[in-house]
Amino acid sequence: MRILGLDPGEKRIGVAMSDPLGITAQALQVITRTGLEKDIALIGDICRSYGVELIVMGLPRNMDGTEGEKAKAARRLAEKLQESLGVRVVLWDERLSTRAAEQTLLEADMSRRRRKQVVDKIAAAYILQGYLDSLP
Repeated sequence: MRILGLDPGEKRIGVAMSDPLGITAQALQVITRTGLEKDIALIGDICRSYGVELIVMGLPRNMDGTEGEKAKAARRLAEKLQESLGVRVVLWDERLSTRAAEQTLLEADMSRRRRKQVVDKIAAAYILQGYLDSLP
C-alpha cells in the first residue's frame, strides 16, 4: 500500500511517498501553492499516479501541544482532500519535523539556496516516516 506524506505550509507543500511495502518514506517533490483547487488537483494527480491509499499530513501543533491557526488550516486542507479525492487523511503531529530536516541538510553541507528548495519535501519524509514507524 502506498502512503503519501504531506508537509503543508503557507507557500509550499512538501510531498513524500512510502515504498510499496509501507516501510520507508522518500522525499518526492515540493508543490508551490497556487490556490486550494489547484493544490488539491496536483495532489490528486500524484495519488492516482502512485495508487495512494492513505495520506498522512503534518499537523503543526505548538510546542505546548495546543493548536493555532496553522493547525486549523491543516485540518481544513485535510478535510477538503478527503472530500475531493476520496482518500483517507490521517493528521500526524509534525512538531520539529522541519527543524530536523534543516539539521539533516546542514549536516550534509548543503547550500542555503539548495536547502530552501528541498527542506519541505524532506520534512514530509520525516512526517511520513514517523507515521510508518508507529505502525505495528
